[in-house]
Amino acid sequence: MAAAQQPQQAAWPIYRRLLGHAWRYWPLLLVALVGMTIEAIAGAAFVQLMDPLVNDGFVDPQPRMAVLLPLAIVGLFVLRGIATFATDYGMARAGRSVVRDLRELVLAKYLRLPSASFDRESVPVMVSRLNFDTEQVTQASADALKVIVADGLTILLLLAIMFITSVKVTLAMIVIAPLIGVLVWYVGKRYRRISGGIQTGMGDLAQAAEQSLAAQQDVKVYGAQDFEKTRYSGLANRILRLNMKVESTRAMASAMVQILAAIALAAIVWVATREALVGQLNPGEFVKLMTAMMGIIPSLRRITNVQSVIGRGVAAAERLFQVLDSEEERDRGKVAIGRARGELVFEDVSLRYSRDGDDEPGMALEGISFTASPGTVTAIVGRSGSGKTSLVRLVPRFYEPSSGRITLDGRPLEDYRLADLRRQIALVGQRVMLFDDSVAANIAYAADADEQALRQAAADANALEFIDKLPQGMDTPIGENGSLLSGGQRQRLAIARAILRDAPILILDEATAALDTESERLVQDALTRLMPDRTTLVIAHRLSTIEHADQVLVLDEGRLVERGTHAELLERGGLYAHLHNMQFRESPE
Repeated sequence: MAAAQQPQQAAWPIYRRLLGHAWRYWPLLLVALVGMTIEAIAGAAFVQLMDPLVNDGFVDPQPRMAVLLPLAIVGLFVLRGIATFATDYGMARAGRSVVRDLRELVLAKYLRLPSASFDRESVPVMVSRLNFDTEQVTQASADALKVIVADGLTILLLLAIMFITSVKVTLAMIVIAPLIGVLVWYVGKRYRRISGGIQTGMGDLAQAAEQSLAAQQDVKVYGAQDFEKTRYSGLANRILRLNMKVESTRAMASAMVQILAAIALAAIVWVATREALVGQLNPGEFVKLMTAMMGIIPSLRRITNVQSVIGRGVAAAERLFQVLDSEEERDRGKVAIGRARGELVFEDVSLRYSRDGDDEPGMALEGISFTASPGTVTAIVGRSGSGKTSLVRLVPRFYEPSSGRITLDGRPLEDYRLADLRRQIALVGQRVMLFDDSVAANIAYAADADEQALRQAAADANALEFIDKLPQGMDTPIGENGSLLSGGQRQRLAIARAILRDAPILILDEATAALDTESERLVQDALTRLMPDRTTLVIAHRLSTIEHADQVLVLDEGRLVERGTHAELLERGGLYAHLHNMQFRESPE
């Protein structure tokens, strides 16, 4: 993937940028910080109680301590419980809010990226970023931050108590601290490297699953279940191995911290017993030191383990920030336009494209020149791969010409604001994109309209006859991408959407290629109502459907090799005539 191939940035700038997104919710973070501070103070206060508990409760019992100490303990833990709730709620709300914000930002960014970006990175990988990567971010921005702050404060306060109680004993423990610091640094570096591979692997896994499930009928027909299972299993096992590396690193780090802490504890006992022998440490102080040390050990272990969470979060955040920092579609146009006349002129237009791994860009179109006037139909034909779709994608500026220019009503396309330009265009393709919503919502996707306008658009598209037979009429859900409708019905909904759009430029990309004869007749009849008074560009697979086009452009290997009417091109006996004769011979009629 393009994003995965970029060099890794330093971890701290990425994490700092991630925390910048969390800073928007500083009131919640402040509440959580107050809660964590109270938690740490309550924990330290409990350790401080060990001195009177031992000395005044057991060594030299004081009657009042039998009441005061239990009340103090209950009070501390009630206070700590309230603080824990405030901490957990504040951090969870801030963390989930950051995830929501990043998901919205990344999706909005994806929708502003050039179409070429979608040629380089598959949709399942993009969805994996939106779902999986953002989930890792919330753990790094909330859960990990909570551990670092809460356990960090706990360690500092407990160390302070230990220093106040006995400097020598505390220094014996601190000797071990540099070793723990080196361990934390190494573990964090390793976590991040492994986590980057996990993020990429999850995208590949999602892509493999999406391809297998989307093509389930082909998989079954060709008996490729085992092949798809093996391919998916290979990717899943790779992620399993990477996750086990993370877990083994985490477990080893946790074990090492416990061993180092045990060495520190042994050092404390050794020094403390000598301090006690010379009368510089009483039983209560010794228990207090031991309790503080036992409180520091789990905090140290949690801080070490949190490196895996931060590593995954930083790796995920890096991938998300690569998307957010990507170059968007160029929109430097200043000219506003209400409704264009629709005169399109291509002047010596060429288009080059680059694929990942190719040193030299390939040529999709070369030296294309023609004029499409308002109220005319321009048909574009040619063999597969001749550049037909590339040509019409230049009109809404999904791609930018490498050379030459395209004008609309005498102005270059880049002079218009992108949103205004695309408002002039309605698109009906062979692959209709519908949404998992009602019939009415799918038609109204092109423009806001009342029920009467929706029904009129549906009627003009020959769609009302099947819509009225649906269980809930216009309010009937149609399933994912219109899965509950036939191909012809989906096409007619797309045409109704285009009619409602009422744009001066109409692009038809093989709109009837995959339909049966009856559906094609209904769709063709609807298109005939849609075309008048518009500049229509038609990519045609069935040449019989463009006999009445005002001009036919014949493309071959990206070049315009013939131009004329249907009759003129047949009479000329060139490539168009050859393609027409082939279709005529293949026709069952």
